[in-house]
Amino acid sequence: MTDLIHVEDLRFVNKKDSFNFFNKTKQFELGPINIDLKAGETLAIIGANGSGKSLLAKLLVGLEKPDSGQIYLHGEALTKSNQRQRCLNIRMIFQNSNESLNPGITLGSILDEPLRLNTTMSMLERAAKIEQTLVKVGLMPEHQFFYRHMLSDGQRQRVALARALILNPQVLVADEPFAALDPSVRSQIVNLLMNIQRELGLGFIFISHNLGIVRHISDKIIVMRHGKVIEAGRTEVIFNWPKEEYTKKLVHAHQALINRQNT
Repeated sequence: MTDLIHVEDLRFVNKKDSFNFFNKTKQFELGPINIDLKAGETLAIIGANGSGKSLLAKLLVGLEKPDSGQIYLHGEALTKSNQRQRCLNIRMIFQNSNESLNPGITLGSILDEPLRLNTTMSMLERAAKIEQTLVKVGLMPEHQFFYRHMLSDGQRQRVALARALILNPQVLVADEPFAALDPSVRSQIVNLLMNIQRELGLGFIFISHNLGIVRHISDKIIVMRHGKVIEAGRTEVIFNWPKEEYTKKLVHAHQALINRQNT
């Protein structure tokens, strides 16, 4: 099966000028990153804060530009000339759904914007698509007339998912999409995502600190530290036979948490 997403030797150098005693420039280097993702697969990216996970997500969706390397979609390199193809096919669910939704416009307007900018749909066609997508994520058509402050955290996350799905993408990139949700709502959103993935055959790249969810939904994992991929493999291999000491510590800490919850 041809890879849906293939990332080859992706690198990024972020220089931040800052005053210090030695008057040096701080620099963060990401890469090289190599990823293969097939349709219907879920890749989890794990690691400590500052390891480069969110930066990698921004590179994948085009919010940051790599210094070198290449991202391929169905074997075709994504470049400036086909940026619209990336916008249509690789969509992101941001970490904080509350901040990513404009409080001054209705949810219907939020969902209508990507359709207006990226499709030739008529107003009636866009309205039908908005209602269909709201229902798909477990909301009601009437929610299109609501504003952000009128929703619960779980409902806001469903809207963020609807916005990501509205253009019928092939890949979803989710940066800690469950971090702000309580456990019961988190379970509902996780199950919703898995059902939608099965229905549509989406590729899913998932960034999370919650190794319980990672183990539940992912097919494979990459472990990042200081901008580097230090270990990669199938999910059960990473959890049962981790090779790197850092990965072992993550897995053991997860297992210790489970043991405490079960006592």
